[in-house]
Order: sequence, then structure tokens, then C-alpha cells
Amino acid sequence: MAQIPLLIPKEVEVQRLKKIYIMVIVLAQIALSVEIDNFVDGSLHQTSIRDSAFTPAHWWLYSHFIALPVGWGMVAMYDRRVPVLRGPGNSMNTGLKITIIGYLATMFTVGVNEMWHFWMVEEIFSVPNHWMFNMGVVVAFMGALAYVVRVYARMVELQQETPAKNPYVAEMYKLALEGKLYSRSIP
Repeated sequence: MAQIPLLIPKEVEVQRLKKIYIMVIVLAQIALSVEIDNFVDGSLHQTSIRDSAFTPAHWWLYSHFIALPVGWGMVAMYDRRVPVLRGPGNSMNTGLKITIIGYLATMFTVGVNEMWHFWMVEEIFSVPNHWMFNMGVVVAFMGALAYVVRVYARMVELQQETPAKNPYVAEMYKLALEGKLYSRSIP
């Protein structure tokens, strides 16, 4: 695998990494709109006792839980064009796997949420079916952060991004690229 990155010209790999960054920025904006709509949905629940999956606030909220796994799946398909970002055993990047699993968990939670509210009518955000939304989103954010850090580290390796000018932060970048950032063997 050490020679695979040499098969792609540096300029082509940089362009592909920049396209991945653009896709991640678009998906981050969609995820941000989910958070904003979460407040809209919460205020709607303050004024109406019970709603359904067909209320306008839920249209917007639930459509994100379909758009985000599909969008990250598209990133995963495009990610195959950058061999360095692949995971162990030439598989999908681990951060991408975690992100897609987190958003798929939120997508399937929509059905669980509606079944819960069919039998138990209360609209309290601390009930267990709402925990699954939160846990899925947190897992997805952790995976996305790991993936973005890996893409950024590759950009630094290709010398397209420059680490921070702060000497302490620059030293941390150097140690991270050498794989020694969290090692106990640092003098």
C-alpha cells in the first residue's frame, strides 16, 4: 500500500481532497440546519400537545435524517478515489463508517419515535426514543470529526495546508504526523 499514493499525481489528489472538503462543508450546513430546526420543533411542542410526522416542523427535521446518511454515503463513494484515506484492509475509512452508522441510527429512530408516540402520547424530550436521536447525532459528529482531521492531516502531508504559526501548535502537528502525539515516549 505504500506505493499506491505515488500512482496519483499530487495535484489530482489535492483537488480530490478539496472536493471532499466542499462536500463535508455542505453536509455540515445541513447538520446545522437540523440543530436549528430542533429548536423550532421544541417550540412547536410547547404550543401543541400532540403532533404527527406530517407537521411542517417534522418534514424539515426528518428529511435531514435521510439526506445526511445519503450525503455521507456519497462522500464515502468519492473517498474511494483517494487511496490514502482508506481504512484497514483497503476498506472504507473508519470515521466515515462511524458517521454513516450514526446518521442511519437517527434515520431508523424516526419510525421508533412515531411508534412510541402512537402508544404513549407525551411529547417530553427526555423519553428514551429521543435519546436515540441524540446518541446517533453525537456518534455521527465524532466520526465526521475523525474523518475531517484525517483529510486535513493528508493536506498537511502534501504541503497544501500549513499548520498554525504558533510554535506549540506547530510542534503538535509535527508530532501528530509522526504518530507520537499521544505517545508516552516523548522526551
